[in-house]
Amino acid sequence: MQASVRTHCNHALEYALHLANHRGAPLEVVFVLTPGFPGATRRHYRFLIQGLMDVAAALKERRISFSLVPGNPPVVVADLAASASTVVTDQGYLRIQREWRTAVVQTTSVPVVQVESNVVVPVEAASDKDQWAAATLRPRIHRLLDEYLVPLSPQETGISDRGAEQLKGAIPIPRDTAEVETLLDSLGVIDPGVESASAPVRGGQNEAERHLKDFLATGLHRYDELRNDPGLDRTSRLSPYLHFGHISPIEIALSARSHADQYIPPEEQGGLQAFLEELIVRRELAMNFAHYNDNYDSWGGIPEWARTSLLEHSGDERPRIYTAGQLERAETDDPYWNACQRQMVRTGRMHGYMRMYWGKKILEWMQNPQDAFALACELNDRYQLDGRDPNGYAGVAWCFGKHDRPWVERPIFGKIRYMNANGLKRKFKQIDSYVAAWAE
Repeated sequence: MQASVRTHCNHALEYALHLANHRGAPLEVVFVLTPGFPGATRRHYRFLIQGLMDVAAALKERRISFSLVPGNPPVVVADLAASASTVVTDQGYLRIQREWRTAVVQTTSVPVVQVESNVVVPVEAASDKDQWAAATLRPRIHRLLDEYLVPLSPQETGISDRGAEQLKGAIPIPRDTAEVETLLDSLGVIDPGVESASAPVRGGQNEAERHLKDFLATGLHRYDELRNDPGLDRTSRLSPYLHFGHISPIEIALSARSHADQYIPPEEQGGLQAFLEELIVRRELAMNFAHYNDNYDSWGGIPEWARTSLLEHSGDERPRIYTAGQLERAETDDPYWNACQRQMVRTGRMHGYMRMYWGKKILEWMQNPQDAFALACELNDRYQLDGRDPNGYAGVAWCFGKHDRPWVERPIFGKIRYMNANGLKRKFKQIDSYVAAWAE
């Protein structure tokens, strides 16, 4: 268990349990805790470990053994596989996740089965290439929704767990906040400069499901009309939980459909459709990008037309030039940009519409668009709880032309879509309250 850190609606877990029951063998669930995961900070590790605490408690109730083992995932799994009949793993889309799974296959002699569980439609079932835009992926996904958007029934537990016996190399699961911090200290988690989030959001499947319930009750109706206004903040706040695999997109989508059918008239279900579009089509477009484009996290991942246009205008005079340090500290003349940067640094999240504006202004304020792309990825990975994710990389790439079309050419941006502060003021009546909430 590495990418799907949950016990509810987890296809990899249920397949593994089905296989164990069929063979009359015990199931061992293992999470390998990797110190120094690229870009991850103490904030991210804390959120992850809180999720592992939920997993440990839920698996104990199902009488399934769970072990937390520090180390390098391929090495640990290869060692454990020596006494196993089969290795079952979930699927990740980032380069390092694919490398881990490839290494497991190459270093173990038993069958290795990968089960995809963090999308609705499996990436390779939806498409066999990097799709141009949502418009090209959407019909492919919609054709398969009835096949894949279905509930997952949990398997019965067969052979019981090992009781008090510890797996080789395993460490105790933290039981409270103090033990979480002690574990983080022992790992020497990187980047102490990133402070804990103010009013921190707790990780784990229990909190994910609470957030989902709250969103369905208060945010789904009229989501299509209200989601983009930063001052209203009517977003689901589920992206960190999706990133860490603390909740399944299938569970979210089915719950949203059920809620809308019960409480929202059919003629007023535009919010449901807008939410499902973002949850399934837009999110899985990002997974498609990371899976098929080796340059998903670098300048080379954006379309050639976009790179050419931006480089042609890289010498254009900028209204302002800011250093990376000034941007990180939110020291610009733009109160809207400063507000969303502070929100991200302080809380680990940023309103979705402001993330687009944020990326566009970094492009505008740095002379070299390649440097701007790299900085946007770095800041997003470092501070966002849902950083280091296909959605984050696709979001940054979108600001630079990916999954978009050429627009009318203009200074600095070339043919890239343009955003400015006047647009924020024109569209959102509550934008000043958003700025006030994240003032100095």
